[in-house]
Order: sequence, then structure tokens, then C-alpha cells
Amino acid sequence: MGRLVGVDLARALAVFGMYVVHIGPPLSATHGVASWIRYIADGHSSVLFATLAGFSLMLIAGRFEPKTGLAGRQAKARIAIRAVILLALGTVMAMEYGGVIILGFYGVYFLLALPLVRLSARTLAIIAAGLALVTPQLAFVLTMGLSESVQQSINAYDPLRRLSEVGVLDLLLTGFYPALTWMSFVIAGMALGRMDLSAAAVQRRLAALGAGLVVGAYGLSLLLAGKNALRSTAEDMSSSGGSGAASMGSGSMGSGSMGPQRSFSELLAAGPHSGTTFDIIGSVGVAILVIVGATVLMDRLPRLRRLAKPVIAVGTMSLTAYVGHFVAQSVLSTPAGTGTQQSWVPLLMYVLGAIVFATVWSRFFRRGPLEHLLNTATKPAKYVR
Repeated sequence: MGRLVGVDLARALAVFGMYVVHIGPPLSATHGVASWIRYIADGHSSVLFATLAGFSLMLIAGRFEPKTGLAGRQAKARIAIRAVILLALGTVMAMEYGGVIILGFYGVYFLLALPLVRLSARTLAIIAAGLALVTPQLAFVLTMGLSESVQQSINAYDPLRRLSEVGVLDLLLTGFYPALTWMSFVIAGMALGRMDLSAAAVQRRLAALGAGLVVGAYGLSLLLAGKNALRSTAEDMSSSGGSGAASMGSGSMGSGSMGPQRSFSELLAAGPHSGTTFDIIGSVGVAILVIVGATVLMDRLPRLRRLAKPVIAVGTMSLTAYVGHFVAQSVLSTPAGTGTQQSWVPLLMYVLGAIVFATVWSRFFRRGPLEHLLNTATKPAKYVR
């Protein structure tokens, strides 16, 4: 059980990282340790979230051995239903909170991942690596050639774009978390899901891999692009995300807002949300280290696992915790993590509130509120033949 508890702990950390970005002070208003916390949360929390989404797909499709036959078809149907629901929920939330909402992108990731759910860990890792090497350059070229008039023409016929500011083009290429470049994270998570994370040898190899990816990607980027290579782009532009939404990288490689003025030297950067090959590889390394570290701690320190139960509870209902903090921000009119927000107190209150809610709820129910509804909605998959 330790390996799954560790994954839930990692999910909770991803959720809290998003809280830091959405509610905490901006990076420009922090100093010392607080700056490091804010910097690590920028981009890396959403990447960890996406990587864990890939891991979750393997829990449905079969951890160590993919489900085949009838079970395999039903598993794919469950994933497809989840994808459609997340896309719908993400679109509804984007109508209020803007393009910062990741759930609609999740829905696209799940649909794109369907053909891959039966592949081995090695094959998935190779695909993830290949996408990390190729897609940032492809995204750069596509966005460079995508004029504003072309974007407007595409969006004019896009029903999703009519409902919110996140349309098909945003989901695939120009949004905060474009599928073209972010599928690397999801597929890397799928590869992790196929591994036995409780095995000490696997833990050592993954820890070494994660550290190597972090040092190699960020080190090479610094060498090639200079001291500003790791600068966070999350605060370069603000989101029109409505009440409570904060900018989470509208300066990313996926954003088409920079247009033809962009330089190929941007491809050498590795800052959060830069969306380059170096950013993707380094961020995957960070995600691997967090997941493996959480797994090892929960496996080998039973006392810590008992103490961490309230935090782990948040990880078991991460969808509820994620959606809930946006709703709470609107209801309570909590300032977002922009230039106007200087205090850490609102963030600490939201973290504490999520922990208390998850702890109490988990004493009476197996799943979180939204997790229960999502699970119920996928039950028709059992009629697939």
C-alpha cells in the first residue's frame, strides 16, 4: 500500500503547489525560502498534477499488466467517459475563471492517451522522451506561423471557444497547458504507473534518473542561455481568469500571444512554463523525484505515514480540492496570487481548510464528493461489450 499512499501524498503536494500559485504572493513579492517555494510551485505543481494523471490512467487500464479483451474495452470506455466529463467541467469553470483551469486540458490528454494504455513502461518512456525532444520545436514553429487572423478564423467556428476563452486551438497548442507539449508529462506518468514503485531497485533507478534529468536539463540550459535561463515566465502576463484565477504561464511556449516577434533563443530556456525541451525534461525529473521521494517516505517511515494521513486524505480527493479552492475563492473573494496579494495567510488558511475537510470527509466516505460523482458517471462503461 505504501506506493499508492506515496502517490496520494504527491497528489496533495501538487494540489498545494497550485494553491501557492493561485492564492500565495507573486514571485516578485517573495524573498529567501519563500521565493524558492513560490518558484518551485510555478509550473512544477501543474506538471506534477499532469504526471500523476498519467499514473491514474494505469490504475484504470491495469497497473503492471494492461487489461485486455472485455476488461480492456471497458477500461478504455471509463477513461473516455472521464475525459468527456473533465472537458465539460473544465469548459464550465473556464467560463468563470479563464484559461488557467487545467481540467479541460486533462480531458484532451486522456483521449489522446487512449491508444497508449496497453504499452509497456519502456515503450511509454521512449515515446515521452521523443515528444519532449520534438514537440517544443514543433509548437514554436506552428505558433510562429499562426497569425492572429488565422486564430480568429479557427476560433470563430469553435463551439468551445464560444462558451469560454479555452477552445480547441488553446487545448492543443496555444493554451496554458497545450496537449502538444504536455502529453510528455502524461505519458511519463503512465510509464511510472507500469513500474513497481515499491521495489528498492526501481526506486534507486528512478531517483537517479530524476536527479540526472534535473541536473542535465537545467544545467545545460544555464550553460547555453545564461543566468536568466531558469527565470519563471508565469508572471510575464496576467490572465483574464475571472474571480480568483491567477496567471500560470501565459508566457509559455504554448501561448501564441508573442507571435512572430519571438526568437529561437527562447528554445534554450528552461524556466517554469517556458515549454521548451529543457523545461519539459527538467520538470519530469522534478516530478519523478517527488513521486519516488513520497513513496519511499511512506514505505519506510510508518510513523510519518500516520502523521501525514490528513495530508494524504487531500491527495485521495485531489479533484475536489482543486475545484473547491476556485469556488471558495469566488465565494470568499480571496485575492489571487497576483501583484495585489502580499500575504501568505490566505494560502495557509486554504491549505488548512482542505486538510480539515478531507480528513473529516474521509472518515465517513471512501471517495471525495467529486471523485464519487466521477466514479458513478463511469459505471455505464460496464455495458460495453
